[in-house]
Amino acid sequence: MLCLPHFKSRCVVLGCVSVLFTYLSLCGEESRQPNIVIIVADDMGYGDMSCNGHPTIRTPHLDRMASEGQKWTNFYAAASVCTPSRAGLLTGRYPIRNGMCSSVYQVLFPDSTGGLPANEITIAELLRDVGYRTAMVGKWHLGHLPEYLPIQHGFDSWFGIPYSNDMDMDRDTVKELNGGSLGEWHTGQHWNEPKSEYWRVPLMVGGQVLERGPDQRQLTQIYTQKSVEFIKENAGQPFFLYLAHSMPHVPLFRSKEFVGSSTAGIYGDVIEELDWSVGEVLKALQACGIDKDTLVLFTSDNGPWLQFKTQGGSAGPLRGGKGTTWDGGMRVPAIFWWPGTIEAAVIHGIGSTLDLMATIASVVDVELPLCAEDSFDLTETLFNCGLSPRDDMIFYRHQTIEAIRRGRFKGHFDRTASDRGEIQLCALYDLNEDPAERYDLAGMYPEQVSALTELYRTHRAGIVPAVDQLARR
Repeated sequence: MLCLPHFKSRCVVLGCVSVLFTYLSLCGEESRQPNIVIIVADDMGYGDMSCNGHPTIRTPHLDRMASEGQKWTNFYAAASVCTPSRAGLLTGRYPIRNGMCSSVYQVLFPDSTGGLPANEITIAELLRDVGYRTAMVGKWHLGHLPEYLPIQHGFDSWFGIPYSNDMDMDRDTVKELNGGSLGEWHTGQHWNEPKSEYWRVPLMVGGQVLERGPDQRQLTQIYTQKSVEFIKENAGQPFFLYLAHSMPHVPLFRSKEFVGSSTAGIYGDVIEELDWSVGEVLKALQACGIDKDTLVLFTSDNGPWLQFKTQGGSAGPLRGGKGTTWDGGMRVPAIFWWPGTIEAAVIHGIGSTLDLMATIASVVDVELPLCAEDSFDLTETLFNCGLSPRDDMIFYRHQTIEAIRRGRFKGHFDRTASDRGEIQLCALYDLNEDPAERYDLAGMYPEQVSALTELYRTHRAGIVPAVDQLARR
């Protein structure tokens, strides 16, 4: 039987409103809004799933999601680093619009006094306003002060850490345990077996600090447990779960059950434990009999942190990684799974985490906030394998546009020229034929150079300056 949201989407396409009422009367059962589950890995690369080609990391649960649902191959994070990327995902807006990217800092730090502004509308607020139970589990990184925490942005509950797991470093403890040295920190390779005592990042419940310096080896396990508990406790009503893992952001930690589980070293162990976590979430949905009522998305907040070599993951065939506007920095794994509603397919159209706001608003049939102007509704692609409505993607680094994609073409702009207020496209790539961005075609396609330059100009003209939240101290 088709579940209601799928049927509703087809009615919108066909204009057959009367058919919806016929369907409801024939079913003889009360309709319910679908549950929404968003699972986000931290710094997981495009090439880190076995279904995306990794030869030594096993991801059977993600592979199953991909084989049963839709795997998107041209899906982008809103930014190439944590804070702006997560802001874009939750609001459907490029972070430049709300001050969640900076010309000074890449992300928020423990001494930052800024955060996601109170007037921003999140997916959690959108859903809570129409009766959803909302929960966040995991890493927030959109402001650690009380006024910026998840419970102030639409989440009924939150269990997790306020920023990255490598922050709040206890340098005295590190030196004590490493013979007076900071070890291999920021030399391009992390410790092979880091200790949780090196960091005093807070583990929080709601607005309260539960523990400083939690055992990070248990974070993936605990996040999974909390997520499963939330699903079971709320199986009888619509809910939104945002599970934002702390891994595989370095330093890398995994539980003892996954030590040596992979032939790809500690990084492989970490990814295989994340895959296990995905499996536990899907198992809980099925055990509660609500898997066919639930839309699940798995993705990553940005590309792999290549600075850390074998502990930084892989972007597969793509160029670059985290912190860059090459596709390896922003094109991320993406799988949509909804048994009985989303049919198995591989989608080559362009999508983005920015589009989750509009897509979810469409799925639950609520009005999209006017401020979510950068979000596209992907339901026609999800439910009918139609063309994606997104054709453009703007690639910001800090507050500067470094690249723009339109269709198959992606242009990179001269950053120094941008800093002078000029627009100068310095390279053009055909991503369909050259996803690694190796062969500059600017001389062959002057019309594409002109089109992307004009798109740059038009987009920037529509940006209203916002307070830089990341620079606030």
